Amino acid sequence: QVQLVESGGGLVQAGGSLRLSCAASGRTFSSNTMAWFRQAPGKEREFVAATSWLIVNKYYADSVRGRFTISRDNAKNTVYLEMNSLKPEDTAIYFCAAKPRLNNYDDKASYDYWGQGTQVTVSS
Repeated sequence: QVQLVESGGGLVQAGGSLRLSCAASGRTFSSNTMAWFRQAPGKEREFVAATSWLIVNKYYADSVRGRFTISRDNAKNTVYLEMNSLKPEDTAIYFCAAKPRLNNYDDKASYDYWGQGTQVTVSS
């Protein structure tokens, strides 16, 4: 089992920045791929960004590429999401997810472990 705990959400004005953190514990070798998804009210959960512990590859949704940066600290078993130039349409609950496999990084159904989520609200 892997436990994921997100933090860092909050309320920010458009154009501002936030940094989300996701700390993993338990069988962390089962979290080779770590990702962020988000879900806005009335919408499906969507992929935001992903990275792997073993290979320094990073993947982003088109809607956030160039504004968001995913990174990880292997020593702390923590993955981060730096969000800049935030827009009102970025408002959502942001979820951290993990799985042992290194594929289908943008497929939410393929992830085995999920955090509880952290709310991000961007005001206009």
